[in-house]
Amino acid sequence: MKIALLYSFFAVIATASNILAQEFSVLVISNSFALALALGTGVGLVVKYLLDRRYIFAAATKPVSQDSKQFIAYTLTGVLTTALFWGMEIGFDAFFDSRIARYMGAALGLGLGYVIKYQLDKRFVFTKREP
Repeated sequence: MKIALLYSFFAVIATASNILAQEFSVLVISNSFALALALGTGVGLVVKYLLDRRYIFAAATKPVSQDSKQFIAYTLTGVLTTALFWGMEIGFDAFFDSRIARYMGAALGLGLGYVIKYQLDKRFVFTKREP
């Protein structure tokens, strides 16, 4: 139960990081939806990886080369879930034509995606837990 609560809390943190990065991109860098989506996805990915690696899966500290392989595997398990998240965000944006609705779609898509991603990461990325 503790892991489920922590994972959910970290999902909220990563989702907020993603949406804040998107909003920053739109307001400060460019009004490009594609750039905002990419920047938010990248920020959310790194935040979630660091939190999951340390607190959810208790991964041991590794040399950069091994950690890079783990990060790549983590990223690859996110391809399907990212498609779900992007689909929800783009769908809400198209249907409601509102930035707030777009972010609601993003939050919903990220939430559903994280449920799937946990199972993928447990099976394929973080296969050994350290004590």
